[in-house]
Amino acid sequence: MAENENTDKAKPELSDEAKAKQAARAAAKSKGKGGAKGASKKADLVDRPRPTPRLWLKYRDEVRPALRKQFELKSVYQVPEVEKIVINMGLGDSITNNKVLDLAVDEIQAITGQKAVITKAKKSISNFKLREGMPIGAMVTLRRARMWEFLDRLISVALPRTRDFKGVSDKAFDGRGNYTLGLKEQIIFPEIDYDRIDKIRGMNICIVTTAGDDVKGKALLEALGLPMWKRGVQ
Repeated sequence: MAENENTDKAKPELSDEAKAKQAARAAAKSKGKGGAKGASKKADLVDRPRPTPRLWLKYRDEVRPALRKQFELKSVYQVPEVEKIVINMGLGDSITNNKVLDLAVDEIQAITGQKAVITKAKKSISNFKLREGMPIGAMVTLRRARMWEFLDRLISVALPRTRDFKGVSDKAFDGRGNYTLGLKEQIIFPEIDYDRIDKIRGMNICIVTTAGDDVKGKALLEALGLPMWKRGVQ
């Protein structure tokens, strides 16, 4: 009988502090459910297939068959292709101003869609007040879809915006089919807001191919649309 009386007694009323903690736990739990839904939506967006780059389709349907026929290659796997693109920006003034690095990284990310990596000095040079390990530049390596998209924008949009553009030099190959292009201004890319930059900076763009020699490398880049001109020829 006493046990029944104890069970029938009303539960003690919670204090204001306990009620606040209980409400906070309930809010956190409901927020966690909403966060999970938001995360799943974000994951769905990430998992969606990227559109196939236009320049890759041109390479697959036009350039690759033409190069295979031109060089009489037995297998399609012997046809040269672009393997990766390395973009490097030297920042000598970062020795005295660390903010330059952040600005350069943001600019490269805007141009390529991929975050850049800070490069550091390999040795000390006293004349330039440079010590080993100091950040001295920024670089990024593009592969696959981002590589083809960047190369397409470089050929179709950025290079024609260069002042007095007549084409790029055909003397910048390294003997193994890789091509290095030097740009004096980053503002040729439409992703850069001219009003928000603090200084005109150049960059080196290295197009690494599987050609193996300069003849095939040049034929590949010209077929993709990179305009080249010989020195001394108008």
